[in-house]
Amino acid sequence: MNKYIKYAFALALPTVALSSCDDYLDTMPDNRATLSDEEKIKSILVSAYPSTQCAFVTELSSDNVDDVELQSPDTDRWIDDAYAWKDELEESDESLNEYWASSYIAIASANQAIDAIDQLGGPDASITLSALRGEALLCRAYNHFMLANLFCKHWTQNAAEDLGLPYMTHPETELLPKYERGNLADFYIQIEKDLTEGLERVSDSYYSVPKYHFNQKAAYAFATRFYLYTEQWEKVIDAANKVLGSAPNNMLRDWVTFGTLPVNGSKARENFYIGATANCNLLLQTAQSQIGVAFGPYGAYSRYTHSNYTSENEDARATNVWGSTVRSSITSKYTGGLDKLLFRKTPYLFEYTDPVQNIGYPHTVLAIFTADEALLSRAEAYIMLHRFDEAAADLTIWAKNIAGTNRVLTPDMITTFYNGKTYCYEDDARMASGMKKHLNPEFTIDAEGSTQECMLQCVLAFRRIETLQDGLRWFDIKRYGIEIPRRYMNAAGKPDHITDFLSKDDKRRIFQIPLKVRDAGIQPNER
Repeated sequence: MNKYIKYAFALALPTVALSSCDDYLDTMPDNRATLSDEEKIKSILVSAYPSTQCAFVTELSSDNVDDVELQSPDTDRWIDDAYAWKDELEESDESLNEYWASSYIAIASANQAIDAIDQLGGPDASITLSALRGEALLCRAYNHFMLANLFCKHWTQNAAEDLGLPYMTHPETELLPKYERGNLADFYIQIEKDLTEGLERVSDSYYSVPKYHFNQKAAYAFATRFYLYTEQWEKVIDAANKVLGSAPNNMLRDWVTFGTLPVNGSKARENFYIGATANCNLLLQTAQSQIGVAFGPYGAYSRYTHSNYTSENEDARATNVWGSTVRSSITSKYTGGLDKLLFRKTPYLFEYTDPVQNIGYPHTVLAIFTADEALLSRAEAYIMLHRFDEAAADLTIWAKNIAGTNRVLTPDMITTFYNGKTYCYEDDARMASGMKKHLNPEFTIDAEGSTQECMLQCVLAFRRIETLQDGLRWFDIKRYGIEIPRRYMNAAGKPDHITDFLSKDDKRRIFQIPLKVRDAGIQPNER
């Protein structure tokens, strides 16, 4: 059976058994045993998290990568398309086509769990059923939220005028149901409804490995990001407070220990970064992926990478407001002759299905939500509310942790620093590089050069470093209408010429609905 058949009905798998020649489909929730008790509901909720990831595609789509073909021509067709913002035509285990299917399969699992809870007397029949419903709702909300941020315009106050996606709230009983996309405002109302109830019910009481589930802190980290993306600034602060507590320093990543771990022939740093015992890691996700190869100390898939030119002029190795780069011990250049910055955040793991034949699948583990990101989200919300001193305090906490600086940042200091920088891409060739870029959000911000705009430049620069190689920079680009040139680097690792440019109104900022899903009747995005 063609693997794309699942796209025709991946919006909601039927609850009746389906006969299939594809073993992958045969393991989906549609033909599992009846969910007749709490333990079986717990088991199916493992499938309510996507088995693939979108970070590789979104990282390739962002301004974090340049074309270094002259030093490393190694690539793949689907990677070429992601870098060029082309609609996907190539099959890949970690393409957005696959992520779409994986997300709606996860939503189907969440819906089956919710339906089973209702059949067992409802969520108030027991403490465990209430917590299970909370996790299911959070999974349903998160999967829909990610799909919207990939395949729809970014949420704005005019979201009712934009296309949403089908929001699945019940298990389906039809093989090929017809769906309308609806509008984005209604779609987000549904997400927030699930998120709100999920926050009320989520509990840490029944997890054996809580960091791989929506535990309480992970749930509030999700709420922090949701409210940030929907401009609910006070709610951002309230949710982030629940993540960070009264001592945010104790929740942040231990970069000191990270920098002492070996790098040669070892995955010690990568494994430490995704450690389940680290306070900073709130939700972890395993996924079949080559992202650990592409951004690790390997030559494969290195044509589009975070070059040292970008690092030294725009983010991790650039002189910043605190007066230096990040801790020199935590980033390095690839020594294999390639122009690549190594942050060692995403491990390359291999699962052998046949050790004798050396056959298996590449995997990785991603930190989906972290306390460090929540701290910077809170700082951004403070800035939007003109609470600049509180924002500066959060920015200071983050900078001290990752850079080892003793400098206390103030609104005046940040304003002076960023007003002393020129905007990227101001030259005719659009190749000028720097950490300050024109901001074009749909929401209102103060004029360029103001304290608010300079502090937004600062928090976005910090967020770029914090989320480097995690794929989250793409969503900040969408939120703030940041424009991106595609730079072809010369043999010396410097910009040679521009091959493309993504303007603030470019329709390619919204990824296209997968081809087979469009063929099944779902309305495509404009092109």
